[in-house]
Amino acid sequence: MNTIRIPRFATLLAAALALVAAPQAARAAEGAEYITAVNSRASTDYVRAKAADGSYEPEFYSFGNGGKWGGPINDDSIDKLGFLDVAKVIAGPLENEKYFPARDPAKAKLLIMVYWGATQVPENMNTTQAFTEYGLVRSEIAANPAGGAPVSRAAGGATTSGMNDAVTGTDDQMSQLSVALSMINMENQRRARIDFENAKMLGYDSFDSEGLVGTDLGNIISRTVLGRDQRDQVVEIESSRYFVVLMAYDFQLMWKEKKHKLLWETRFSINQPRNNFAKALPAMAIYASQYFGQNSNGLIRKPIREGTVEVGAPTLVEMVPDPKK
Repeated sequence: MNTIRIPRFATLLAAALALVAAPQAARAAEGAEYITAVNSRASTDYVRAKAADGSYEPEFYSFGNGGKWGGPINDDSIDKLGFLDVAKVIAGPLENEKYFPARDPAKAKLLIMVYWGATQVPENMNTTQAFTEYGLVRSEIAANPAGGAPVSRAAGGATTSGMNDAVTGTDDQMSQLSVALSMINMENQRRARIDFENAKMLGYDSFDSEGLVGTDLGNIISRTVLGRDQRDQVVEIESSRYFVVLMAYDFQLMWKEKKHKLLWETRFSINQPRNNFAKALPAMAIYASQYFGQNSNGLIRKPIREGTVEVGAPTLVEMVPDPKK
């Protein structure tokens, strides 16, 4: 089960806030476009009690501030939001699934750590120094196959046309080409590492497997008739995505015994271009909420739908005391 490293217990308790949302209708899908991705998993130890009518019994939680992830982001729609801004939006969909903020720490079952941010993606391959160098070397070989006077590199440029065609040249030219190819291979390996890390953060790794993005398995599948889904996932991963990760821990075990036991986690995201995090977050949370505390059985990718969510001003209920004090 994928995890994100969380703060020490004392720090975590100090940030464990419960929010009560005062109802206020808000447009859910305003500013939200393209695919929303959700991946959720629950521990086999986590079983929700049900009432006689088959509905879930209420469970009580306290929020923990996991913080904003993803490095520097020049985006006012997310940069100006703090933990309380994000938490109060998520509180509404949680309540719809009968998760309620705890007023008494003795009754809190879950500590829900909230992480949010936007992924940092690799540079477009066609604009990398490695790709440019490779194109320039090929241009020199094409213009001077016998090793004549070198062509000014300032006049050359890399294009995708003919990049895979076989070439022949002098030993020195072929040596330069070999170095350029090695640079491209290194760049591809770096890209795969970034893609793989983003896939884990966003839940594109499918939890129970190594996933299709940034892996040898994915590269193999991409070359087969089954590779369409893999290629679609790579396109999504290599475009920056807004994300939220909820990680629900056993509150009582952590409070009393300082042990971390992850009961469930839900990861959801939407592409950053042409979206606004503050406006898209309610719709993302509503869509993802149907999987809170449950297994989604892999990655779910759906166009976001319009709707409404009840959100409002947060109220600080109670700080959880540090047992050391």
